[in-house]
Amino acid sequence: MTSALIIDDHPIVLQGCRRVLQDAGVQTLFEAQNVIAGYRLYRRHHPDVVIIDLALNGSGLAGMPLIQRIKAYDPRARILVFSMHGDPVIVTRALQAGAAGYLLKDTSSQELVDAFNKVRAGKSYLSNELAVQVALSGAGARRDPLSELTPRELQALGLLAEGKSYGRIADDLGVSYKTVVNTCAQLRQKLQAENLPDLVRLAVQLHATAAPASLQPDGRATDPGASSR
Repeated sequence: MTSALIIDDHPIVLQGCRRVLQDAGVQTLFEAQNVIAGYRLYRRHHPDVVIIDLALNGSGLAGMPLIQRIKAYDPRARILVFSMHGDPVIVTRALQAGAAGYLLKDTSSQELVDAFNKVRAGKSYLSNELAVQVALSGAGARRDPLSELTPRELQALGLLAEGKSYGRIADDLGVSYKTVVNTCAQLRQKLQAENLPDLVRLAVQLHATAAPASLQPDGRATDPGASSR
């Protein structure tokens, strides 16, 4: 009996996916509209395939850490991303996080079924267009802009991405205002930001596409299933 878990915060997308998969012969379907519910349903039912939207509940790319959490719990999990984001960097991040396939939401019903069947069979799936974009962009081979940052710089960058001022960052990190000024100056140099507004823009962008634990202010990954254990 084939089973699937669909995690998406748009009811119309859930309805559409459910109908397509049922017509394709998927007998058991589970649905969730947020990270916590999705993770709990996976632990409870271990579906054959998980279909995840990356943009959940207006929280940037909240589906990305969910992919990592599910794969950490069950390395055999088969995950298909179903997203409106076609940026090659985001596609690459999702695959690195553990997704086996990536599909854009403007695809046809038949392609959704094809992608589902391939991922269920343990194969990978990318549309020809996405595969070409990823290959041409070299996204997988790009230097990670966060790899050379210190833990304090990562913390400061994460707090900048949340829109916090130097003073608030100093309070949150338990350091002096001057230390925050110096840290942000180092960040501007390492990330090649021209000024503070440019640094904040980069912080927000990197926060959306970074590995889930990278920009947590306390330096630790968020556990969407912690409350269920």
